[in-house]
Amino acid sequence: MLASLLPNPLHPAVVHLPIALTVLLPPFAFGALWAIHKGARPLKAWGLAASLFAALTLSSWVAVETGEQADERVESVVAEAPIETHEEAAEAFLLVSLAVLGVALVGLRGGKIGQAARIAGAAGTLVLFAAGWQVGHSGGALVYEHGAATAYTSSAGTQAADVRRSGGRSEEDEENEK
Repeated sequence: MLASLLPNPLHPAVVHLPIALTVLLPPFAFGALWAIHKGARPLKAWGLAASLFAALTLSSWVAVETGEQADERVESVVAEAPIETHEEAAEAFLLVSLAVLGVALVGLRGGKIGQAARIAGAAGTLVLFAAGWQVGHSGGALVYEHGAATAYTSSAGTQAADVRRSGGRSEEDEENEK
């Protein structure tokens, strides 16, 4: 029942959350630094930013996983090179988000270590933005330049996916054998 409630394909629906968080994180992180500078408690001010870092990493992992599920079907209509470019950018983004999350979590500490980690975490949002741009650009190229959506919208894409699932045999092959 749950599967019938989820969009198909799931990957395009899921990727919007990490994209949105990548855009929102810099103002939240730098805003938290400003609030701390103005006297806010670091744990309270940085806690919201750290939560967003965690949400970004989790949503990025989900996006990578759903992308891997969509990979086989999209390969039926798109060459492997642009798919690999997008996969590598997405995996790199996930690793960067995990590293910046680790730094951001250290930012929950007090003292000079926490302060340095908060500054590094805020700077890391700019690196995340650049990496996210690469993932989004390569994903957009898959859809708009290489026609990845036709794997789900055209009968040729659907037939190719059906052939892959049946071990390389199309319905036409099966009918011809009868």
